[in-house]
Amino acid sequence: MTPARLLATVGGVGLLHPAPGTWGSLAALPLAWALHVFGGWIALIAGIALLLPLGAWAIGRMGGSDPDPSEAVIDEVAGQWIALLPVSYGALFAQADVLALWPGWVTAFAAFRLFDIWKPGPVGRLDRMHTPWGVMLDDVAAGAMAAVTVIALAIFWHVAVLGVLS
Repeated sequence: MTPARLLATVGGVGLLHPAPGTWGSLAALPLAWALHVFGGWIALIAGIALLLPLGAWAIGRMGGSDPDPSEAVIDEVAGQWIALLPVSYGALFAQADVLALWPGWVTAFAAFRLFDIWKPGPVGRLDRMHTPWGVMLDDVAAGAMAAVTVIALAIFWHVAVLGVLS
């Protein structure tokens, strides 16, 4: 396996079936936790910034006629990390263990998968670019939409259900 293919498939995770994108998103979770433990939400942002050009390079090097091969799941990792940014920041803000915010993890995962599969608005437009950057950026958009969902549901929970914003 070439280095580009190894990176694009996240060490072969993208070769798992069915639903390699879901496997890629699942693989992103412990990696995000490790980045958070290492350096909080700043490390997660640095990881995303590093992953975007590396992912576009790796996907471009895979070759083949499909610009978005299903086994390339590095884009899911980047998008999932973006979806988890509010959870990482929230843990720092609340001075809580990031794993204690497990509802945010579940919401980030589910919302990201929903937007990545459904491809509403900008996600679909970026997906239709049919370039390595389009492959990466559609998941960036899905991750951003999922992050907004995480924030909105956290606000709803703290204000409407708990009656406080802590």
